[in-house]
This record gives sequence, C-alpha cells and structure tokens, in this order.
Amino acid sequence: MEQEQQTQEGRELETPLLLIATPQVLDPFFHKSVVLLLHYDDEGCFGFNLNRPTTVTVAEILDGLEIEWAGDPSICAYLGGPVQPQLGTVLFGQAGARPAPETPDQTTTCVLPGLSMTQHVGDLSRLARKPPPELRLYLGYAGWGAGQLMEEILRNDWIVGPVLEPLLFSDEHDSVWERALAGAGVDPETLPSWTPNDSEAGVN
Repeated sequence: MEQEQQTQEGRELETPLLLIATPQVLDPFFHKSVVLLLHYDDEGCFGFNLNRPTTVTVAEILDGLEIEWAGDPSICAYLGGPVQPQLGTVLFGQAGARPAPETPDQTTTCVLPGLSMTQHVGDLSRLARKPPPELRLYLGYAGWGAGQLMEEILRNDWIVGPVLEPLLFSDEHDSVWERALAGAGVDPETLPSWTPNDSEAGVN
C-alpha cells in the first residue's frame, strides 16, 4: 500500500511548481529555500532556488565572457543550486523572449507562459544588450536523482505549492519563503521550529 501511495503521488507531481523547504531542512543551502521545479520524471528532476542571491554581479560574470552588460550594474547573479555551479542559466520574461528576426529561436525553452530559459551564450549576449525587465542569471541548479525528491517530500522536507509569478523575480529575498508558504495555504507559524540544537538534542 505504501508503495502504491508513493507511485500515485509521484504521478501527481507535475511541473512547473514550487518546492518550499520545511524548517526541518537544516542544510545551509536549502534551509527556508524556495525552488522553482521545472522538470520531473522517473529519471530525476531539476529546478532553481529563487531566494539565494550571490555577491557576484551579472556584469562581472559577463565581463569574463567579454559580453557587455547594458542593464543595472548592481544586479547580482543567483545560486540556482549546488549542482554544476559553473553552469549559467538565464530565466527571462516575455519582453526578452523574441529573438532578432534573422536568428531562429532554437536555443530557448518556454518553461511557463511568458517565461523562457536559455543556456546559450548567443542568447545571453543578445539579452545583455537590451535586458528585459524580468531577467535572472542562475549559477548551477538544484537536482535530484530518480526517486530522491519524492522520498524527501514523503518525509516532509518539502511542501509542494503553485508557481507564484511575483516571486520569480522578487528582490525581497527574506520574504519569498513566507509568501510561497502562504500561496500553498500554509501558515509559517504552524510549522515546527527546527534548529541544529534541537537536532542534536534528539540524538543524545
């Protein structure tokens, strides 16, 4: 019966969605994190953490690629996850979704209505010349192997919630977790508080 329940819940996990870490997740990267999950199947899944800004600016990263950034020089890149942190991915809104007429759009992927993703340097160069209002550069991504994420969900590490568009490019990092929980119908005050001391006390 438990196996049937796990299989059934796995089938119901349809992307895109938000993964909201519960307080019992103490890993520094995932503690109170909100992950935009974009792909899920029997082989694994991946997404990007919405509330982990780095101290490195987009301009600095692009300068290393010899790409000039025409946007706000203070905008920082985000750490999308611990997997392949050297890999850059750009999520951008509808204003930047149309390529130049002479360039067929074969390198971008629509992940939500009005939201696209690319890892192509040519797209990055084009977007950098005229950045759309909604653009975020992620370094790395959050990934799970086959069955791993569902195991974490079943042990209550994650709450599954709907995608809230205002959170995708929000600069209010400290409130993203609470807002995501509210969107999933969960009051943060009802969740048990877990701290490293609590965990250690439970072991001793």
